Formats: sequence, C-alpha cells, structure tokens
Amino acid sequence: MPWFARPRLPDAVRRTLRSAGADTPLAQAETTDGLWAVATRAALVIVAAGEPGDQGERDVVVQRAWCDVDRAAFDPEASVLTVEWVDAAPPLELPLVADQRTSLPQVVRERVQWSVVHAEPVALSGGRTARVAVRRTAGGELFSQAVAGPGVDLDDPTVARVIDAAEARVRDASGLPA
Repeated sequence: MPWFARPRLPDAVRRTLRSAGADTPLAQAETTDGLWAVATRAALVIVAAGEPGDQGERDVVVQRAWCDVDRAAFDPEASVLTVEWVDAAPPLELPLVADQRTSLPQVVRERVQWSVVHAEPVALSGGRTARVAVRRTAGGELFSQAVAGPGVDLDDPTVARVIDAAEARVRDASGLPA
C-alpha cells in the first residue's frame, strides 16, 4: 500500500460494525496481526479481519466506550497504538500496518479527551497515586470515576476517604451532586 493510501474498511467489517450496533467509523487502521481497529463516535471497536476473499461477518474482539479508556499512546517508530483501560484490564496493543496513512491515533486521543470533563490527580501515602474524574458517555451523561495507580487498593478505608473527598470536589466542579 503506498504511504499516502488510507485504509478502506472491507465490506464484511462494515457489516460486522453495523450488526454490533457501532455507529459511523471516524477512523480506522488495519493491524499487522489481522485485525481492524475502528474509532467511532461512541467506542473503540476491534474486528477480526477474516480470510482474504471471505465476505462473511467477522468477530468483534473488543468494543469499549471511550470513557473506559484510561489513556492511549502511539509509538510512531514502532507504529503501535497502546490503549490502557480504567478497569486495569491488560493493555491493548495494536501494531498498525506501518505504511498506511491513518488518523486513528489522533482520533483515539480526541475521543478520550472528549470523554474527560474534569480530572484531578490524588496523591496518596507512600508515593502512590490515583485519579478521579468526571467522564462523559457518548450519550452525554456525566459520571464520576476513580482510577487506582499501581499498588493502590481503593477498598482500603484510608484510601477510600481521600478518594471520596477528591471525587466530591470533581463532581462539584462539574455540577454533579456530591
């Protein structure tokens, strides 16, 4: 594929997106391991590519809302998009086909940023950290979220008190009831 060619979604992947209830693709990229990564207004959707010439529906490997993404980073040298989740599920590494032109990394960044209304880092004892945020769903509903850093137990009563106070501040700053 020439360096300037944008990847075109195969018809079977489009059909799979429709049957999975995904909205219109904003950006897409093919991965080196046979997947299609698709950013829609509401979610990141990963679809299996299938065999060449096979026009049947594909499997949806991942379909997660933008407010489920903690952070994402693109390594342009390796052409790898890494997505980290708020629920501490293993990161998703997407090795993109290197010679394709795609806006997927930029659109992922924009959609994640759009979902964050207000955020605050929380310093905890022992140098540990957490974050609290008010996030937005694709439908516009606001909710608060606490994301634990490494070694942080959100169920620890001491940690919970600090997190609850920070969560009340971000909720108040966003107009949500504390």
